[in-house]
Amino acid sequence: MEIITGIERRRRWRVEDKLRIVAETEQPGACFAEIARRYEISRGLLWNWRSQVRRGRLVGSSGASFLPVQVVTEGTPPDPQPGLPSRPPSKNAAAGRIEITLPDGSHVQVGNDVSLMALRRVMAALRG
Repeated sequence: MEIITGIERRRRWRVEDKLRIVAETEQPGACFAEIARRYEISRGLLWNWRSQVRRGRLVGSSGASFLPVQVVTEGTPPDPQPGLPSRPPSKNAAAGRIEITLPDGSHVQVGNDVSLMALRRVMAALRG
């Protein structure tokens, strides 16, 4: 039997730590239960953090993340990325358009008139 004589306190996790731990769950071959055990948190809490990140409710101070980017000129086919089907450049691609291909093969095209908030909502929906 264990007797707790002091006040049991909850741990306070910094947002950056939560994001780092959730990022570990997204790695190929990651074991959700093992990650929760390593940080001594419940799987339910880790699941909540992961859900918050995917819905855009848990973001770092900058809210930015890095993705690999390849800049191509019109008519120049992009280098194929491993695991992604190669796509020829869009014939209707105009100056000021951005084409985004996610690792799961989802493809988004946006113009320069799309607001940052609208693009964030679309990207969050694709991730979730």
